Amino acid sequence: MQFYTRKWIKPEDLNPNGSLFGGTLLRWIDEEAAIFAMCQLGNPRVVTKAISAIEFVSSARKGDVIELGIDATNFGRTSITMRCAVRNKVTRQTILTIDSIVFVNMGEDGKPAPHGRTEVHRVATENLLEAPAPASFPMTQPATPSGNQALPTLDLDAAPMALAGMAVD
Repeated sequence: MQFYTRKWIKPEDLNPNGSLFGGTLLRWIDEEAAIFAMCQLGNPRVVTKAISAIEFVSSARKGDVIELGIDATNFGRTSITMRCAVRNKVTRQTILTIDSIVFVNMGEDGKPAPHGRTEVHRVATENLLEAPAPASFPMTQPATPSGNQALPTLDLDAAPMALAGMAVD
């Protein structure tokens, strides 16, 4: 399982007991799963269909850093099923597990649409900086005062429009 996101537990994330509020954690998981589904299916139009039983194993407290891990377990015709684990970054103690999170790929008409994917798409991290950005993500190549080539940056003003027009395989 890949752990993509880290969260620092702050006072506003706590319940009256002083531990991480479960609803906050579930919101983070739903967002993380949506982003994972968008990346895997190549479409920003995905919706949560189902989340299986949620098992809280331990808690997190103010100041803890937690990691959210997502992995695909199945690709349906219009869906992707994932599993999730959340753990403490320092102790590696499991905080929560979810066996099944299902997202559905949506077409422009707002109805389920086939996605054509059958396996997880992984980006090689060693080639991440050298890889060209997808055409749907507008990038700029800033110059540096020393004349060296700077790393490309995402044009945030144009990105929302690029995402909205992203093509689906």
